[in-house]
Formats: sequence, structure tokens, C-alpha cells
Amino acid sequence: MNYTTQMDAARKGIITPQMKVVAQKEYMDEEKLRDLVAKGQVAICANKKHKCLNPEGVGSMLKTKINANIGISGDCKDYDIEMQKVLSAVKLGADAIMDLSSHGNTEPFRKKLVDECPCMIGTVPVYDSVIHYQRDLATLTAKDFVDVVRLHAENGVDFVTLHCGITRKTIEQIKSQKRKMNIVSRGGSLVFAWMSMTGSENPFYEHYDEILDICEKYDVTISLGDACRPGCLADATDVCQIEELVRLGELTERAWAHNVQVMVEGPGHVPLNQVAANMEVQKTLCKGAPFYVLGPLVTDIAPGYDHITAAIGGAVAAMSGASFLCYVTPAEHLALPNVEDVKQGIIASKIAAHAADIAKGIPHARDIDDKMADARRNLDWDKQFECALDAETARRIRDSRKPEDDHSDTCSMCGKFCAVRSMNKALNSEYIDIL
Repeated sequence: MNYTTQMDAARKGIITPQMKVVAQKEYMDEEKLRDLVAKGQVAICANKKHKCLNPEGVGSMLKTKINANIGISGDCKDYDIEMQKVLSAVKLGADAIMDLSSHGNTEPFRKKLVDECPCMIGTVPVYDSVIHYQRDLATLTAKDFVDVVRLHAENGVDFVTLHCGITRKTIEQIKSQKRKMNIVSRGGSLVFAWMSMTGSENPFYEHYDEILDICEKYDVTISLGDACRPGCLADATDVCQIEELVRLGELTERAWAHNVQVMVEGPGHVPLNQVAANMEVQKTLCKGAPFYVLGPLVTDIAPGYDHITAAIGGAVAAMSGASFLCYVTPAEHLALPNVEDVKQGIIASKIAAHAADIAKGIPHARDIDDKMADARRNLDWDKQFECALDAETARRIRDSRKPEDDHSDTCSMCGKFCAVRSMNKALNSEYIDIL
């Protein structure tokens, strides 16, 4: 039986090769996974042209996935460095790579990612529109924007972020609501600017059905961008954000009617006490479609440490129903991240995702923690490093600060005062030497 997309197959009762892989990874019955894909509650982002893809499922009942953003800008133009970031991200366990390049000839790099990277690949076509045509924003037509979506689909990207949810009504709302930070979404601001300059409706909203036809042809998942996400705590959960979310819920159902998979993007800066509520509102308005969140960042005052700010919010968000965390690096709000920033962002995001998976009771999520506990009780340092999210850093710290007497069974924090060492000896009726 033929099918166009993973959702179409699922609705026809077909378990695709990608579903089989995801079910095995998630310790889930294949038929149960198929049903979730059919309902839109799990997305398997898998463009038909992405041949080296190692498929993953995105859904709140699966392991929380994480995304790493890369891409060049006008000030940082080295694609070789971006490829180093990609390789580092893959090695550290990122599930998706988003190419957010905003300078130069982007297509060869995008194709290279599709040809070589086993992770899901995402893009934001509106960024590429000005670059692709090398024309000012106001001179672009609605057809130009749609054609770039088609180009990215033909290139093989697995999901595209499209800011379909803001309309001309949003222009008046932004003017009247007096937000502190207005629109902080880069793609959202470009669409807003284009509407303001041309007097036209949002092309991604107005030509949504044509875009759905493109996505159905290549099996590209639409990640519905949150153009009105709050850029500071003061703007969190306001009228602009919630009304856009209502519209994204409507657009989700229209996509599902075309057998096109959907993820819905979620808020940026949100006070900790509002994070869980935001997840509940999204689940209701968007009918359980996978929620893809940036952070959320739970305070505005931590530049240089926003990977930690986002990990705090991300853990609560994922525990409360988010499916996919977009990493935030220490360079957020400051600069284009370097390779070390990417590593720090991924590790922080993976900690948040893993903590949430344990809290949600995802099958076997805690297995590695139990192995770590056994290794620590046995003072087996090599096994501890095997269990560590970042074994390289853990080993480097220990090797650089070993106890003076090289007590292999202790660390330099406690030495012979080590509680684990003392308890092991006491329970074995051994003499406990301290001095």
C-alpha cells in the first residue's frame, strides 16, 4: 500500500521502517506508536530525501528530544567551524540540528547536512529568503517565500519552522498591547516587517494550503513558529502569545487534514510558576501535538549562564508535557556560539531532558542513574565515567585533582573521610583508618 507521509501511513495501518526504529528505541509497542503518529501526538520528522537519517520520534510520551542550533552570520562566516559544531553536537547526543544561517550561499551547506548528518535537520525558510534572492525584504513576493519552502523541502530537510500564526491583526495588537520586548522571534520579526512594509497578509498564513501540499509531497514536518513568544518575563502568557497559540491550534488541524505532521513551538521567557500552565494550555489548544520549546528561560538576568536558566525551565516544561527542547547556550543574547558554547548548551539541555524523562516515568530512563549509583558505591571510577553524560570533562576534573596520596578509592574532596569508603569498610567489618 502506498503512502505519502508517516502520518498517512499510520492512518492506513502501515508500520513504516522509521516507526519500527523509533518503537525499538522507545521500548514501545509498534502498534501503539503507529496510533500516536496517526493522531498527531508523535511526529517522526523524516524527509524522504534524507537517506542517512537515524529516525527519532517527538512526543510527550517518548524520551524528550533536544535540538542544537548552528549556522553562519554576517560576522561569523566559516562553514567549517559550523560543521565542527554539528559533529560535536552529534557526538554529544543531539537529536536534531537546525541550520539558522543568515549569510552567504546556504544551499550547499544545507545539502551537506542532509547527506552526512544522521540527526533530524530543521531550517527556517524565511531567514533564507532574503539571502537566496539577494533582495531587500520589501521587494520579495508571497511566491518567493513559498518557493524557498519548496527549495528546502527538495534539499531534504526534515522540518521547517514557519511563522504562520501572526496575521495583520497582530500588527495592531503589538501596537496596542505595549509589550516590553515586542517581537523577539527573528523569523516573526521578518514576517511582521514584511507585512508592515507591503500592506499584505502573512504569506505563510495566506498560502498555507500550498505549503501543506509541498510538505506532504516530501514528508516535511511543519514546526509552527511562535512569532509572539515572550522575550522577557513581563510579556509571558499575554494576549499576543495566547491568541497566536489559538491560531496555531487551528493550523495544526488543517495540516493534519493533509496528513502533514506538526510540532508547535513554545514560549521563550516564562516565570517558573507559569511553565507548567503554559504546557497545559498548549496541549488543550493544539490537540496534543508535540510541543517544541526554547528553554523556557525562567529569569532575564543571566547572560553568560542562560544555558542554566533554560535547563531549569526546560526540565519543568518537559516534565509537564513538552516533547522537544531547543538548547540555549552560554552565548545566548550575547554572540554566535562557538564549539564550546554548543557543548555547554547541549549538556545542559540533555540534563534537563533526562531529569524530565525520569520524572515522567519513561521506560528505562533511570537505568543509567542506577548504574551510576552502583559504580559510586563500589568506588569504580571507570564505570562512573562510562555512565557520565560528559565522560571527558568528568575524567579531566578527577585526573587534575587526585588526592595527594593517590587513594584510588577516594577523591580530593573527602580523602579518607569519604562516606562511601567508610560505609563499605564498616559493613565488611574492616578497620576504618582515617588519619
